[in-house]
Amino acid sequence: MYSRERRTRAIELYIKYNQSAAAVVHELGYPDRRMLAKWYKDYLDEQKDGIARDRYSRRSPQYSLEQKTTAVKHYLEHGRSMARTIKMLGYPCRETLRDWCKELAPESRKKRVSHIQYTQEQKQDRVIALCTRSGSAQEVAEKYGVSRETLYNWKNDLLSKEGHRTLPKRKSRPLPDDSQALLSEVESLKKQIYRLQLEKDILEATVEIVKKDPGADRKKLTNKEKTHLVGTLINKYPLKDLLEDVGMARSSYFYQRKIIARPDKYASLRYLIIQLFNENNRCYGYRRMHKALGQVGICISEKVIQQIMTDHQLIAVSKVKRKYYSYRGELSPEAPNILARNFHADAPNIKWLTDLTEFHIPAGKVYLSPVVDCFDGLLASWSIGTSPDAELVNSMLDSAISTLRPGEQPIIHSDRGAHYQWPGWLDRIKRAGLKRSMSQKGCSPDNAACEGFFGRIKNEMFYNRSWSGVSIDEFIDILDGYLHWYNEKRIKMSLGAMSPLEYRRNLGLVA
Repeated sequence: MYSRERRTRAIELYIKYNQSAAAVVHELGYPDRRMLAKWYKDYLDEQKDGIARDRYSRRSPQYSLEQKTTAVKHYLEHGRSMARTIKMLGYPCRETLRDWCKELAPESRKKRVSHIQYTQEQKQDRVIALCTRSGSAQEVAEKYGVSRETLYNWKNDLLSKEGHRTLPKRKSRPLPDDSQALLSEVESLKKQIYRLQLEKDILEATVEIVKKDPGADRKKLTNKEKTHLVGTLINKYPLKDLLEDVGMARSSYFYQRKIIARPDKYASLRYLIIQLFNENNRCYGYRRMHKALGQVGICISEKVIQQIMTDHQLIAVSKVKRKYYSYRGELSPEAPNILARNFHADAPNIKWLTDLTEFHIPAGKVYLSPVVDCFDGLLASWSIGTSPDAELVNSMLDSAISTLRPGEQPIIHSDRGAHYQWPGWLDRIKRAGLKRSMSQKGCSPDNAACEGFFGRIKNEMFYNRSWSGVSIDEFIDILDGYLHWYNEKRIKMSLGAMSPLEYRRNLGLVA
């Protein structure tokens, strides 16, 4: 720490320079402004009560004569560099080493005494040169042939309070033209880096907060989405820069903030919509969700439902594009195509459709064989198995026939698969008095209504889901549960937002 003499020196200059801490630090090189203020306060307290205060001084360590001799010897033998000696030995400080040299080797610290007498004007000129220098103080001292300490002593003697203030200030060295150009380029690069970092953070927030694709144009976002985006970065960037980047007016931003801060009047409705969406196999769009809410006595606009579903990412399963095949196969003289793609029926059990479809999961393959009634899409019966054999389609047909009333003899339409040409199938149709109708070979549009049912069930229940770890038996139970829900609860817009079974109850066709 600093000795009392050095503190006293600093305090005297502090008083002399009208309590200018910067001037003291500039001249002495110590201490910092806060420490100087504490020293001055202690000085005032000492003047007031006469009690010395040495709270900032430390007790000087005690060194033996051998340590002193070693330090002085090292100093003299190694270029008389105090810094090198202190670094090698780890002791003492500069002032202590200087005192040891004066004590043990006084001949090494002899001062050169100048016999040149300088006038007051010469001293003043050299002090002015010192204060207005563009280089170091040592260069000024060497120029005029005096020591650096002498220059500073002249400065302290010549400068009064007024003189210190009126002395010409030190001018900075002018930069060359190329330096100015480099500085301008550096500033331009800093602005570019700032702009790029801003755009990067906004893009990341667009993906993470607003849940948009990485390539989404942030300027095409809604004002609400932009407000959420700006709100996440407001503590990092100025509001002006954020609004400029996303293309939003300042008034619009604060208006949206006010709206967002309002209580959500659809809070309970949001929970109900999410619950209904999950209960109905996540396949309801906003129109069917509107009808489902109406069934429980909630009347709300379709636009509100659409917005809520969008906010919570409630996206109904979409259709999977299939490759189109133009090959229609060879025509065969089997059963005629009686329906001729007319799938409309005025009453139940007039036109039936059937076909086979496959579900391929990691555990294996599962096959579904249903009977679809053209009147309302009701599944008259179905069978599920692991093999597309005669037993699968025959059991399905037996179950469907058992639901017929006396006198009902529907047309049953199928493709030209071997399942529908086996003797067992033909015998059952003959006994029940059913009429056969078959599509042309390789022409799936002839059975489009049944193919459409398969597309709906796979989009709503099968696709876009992971079936790893699901056994065959578990999948069959899931599929069977969906088919029951399809008949009993699934809303069908063409039936007035009712399920097929509810539609028949409404018409009085079933109890």
